[in-house]
Amino acid sequence: MAKKNRAAGPAGDDRPARVPRKIYEKELFRLQAQLVTLQEWVRQEGARVVVVFEGRDAAGKGSTIKRVTQYLNPRIARIAALPAPTERQRGQWYFQRYVEHLPAAGEIVLFDRSWYNRAGVERVMGFCTKEEYQRFLSQAPIFERMLVEDGILLRKYWFSVSDGEQERRFRSRLEDPMRRWKLSPMDLESVSRWEDYSRAKDDMFVHTDIPEAPWYVVESEDKRAARINMIAHLLSTISYHEVQRRPLELPPRPAVKGYERPPREMQTHVPDHAASLT
Repeated sequence: MAKKNRAAGPAGDDRPARVPRKIYEKELFRLQAQLVTLQEWVRQEGARVVVVFEGRDAAGKGSTIKRVTQYLNPRIARIAALPAPTERQRGQWYFQRYVEHLPAAGEIVLFDRSWYNRAGVERVMGFCTKEEYQRFLSQAPIFERMLVEDGILLRKYWFSVSDGEQERRFRSRLEDPMRRWKLSPMDLESVSRWEDYSRAKDDMFVHTDIPEAPWYVVESEDKRAARINMIAHLLSTISYHEVQRRPLELPPRPAVKGYERPPREMQTHVPDHAASLT
């Protein structure tokens, strides 16, 4: 049914047809409403949810995270996008700085890249030693089993995109001054190291695709489809339910007791830029 509803792509474009915008927006909003329900269940039940987003550069991880969190309470659902480790962090146990960002009861944490940096970028670019890499492959399954055994709901998503589509997205960013910041020299390096990253991903899956915390692959040639597929799957893997919320009522506004607002001239106001537009 999904294929039947796909709109035809532009002439000469070898990309798969995209989900029609109206269908996509309607389903996305429905799923986002369910995410709000999930959030309330997590808060009331004291659940802990960790969602790991990994994949190729320009595979659509960031835009999917934006749609996941769009209507969620940032005090409950937060994004962990860690920068490069400091000198002190390099001297810590590798997983230590990620542990600091794990959720407490009633929280959801979305890792925009995660401890799997060591299995991807660090391995391919030579930012870690062979011994550190092998130790990671050995410890990662143990670390994740510990999280799951302690009650954390861990979900891991790999966003998959072809080399041709990745290049198209990179070129689009290069030509768009509003999105050029999304590109870094490291991103561009991934083009010439495509096969190296492919091998690294395959090896990573062999060692870390475990029953307690399996990898779920999201086909991301069509970003719209990738977003709704990922969100729908996440919701399907958690046995949440709608919770009773205390009804709220807007209280009546009390009668004025002599308060007078200070004259506008006594305060510094933002200039009315909007008025100049009309």
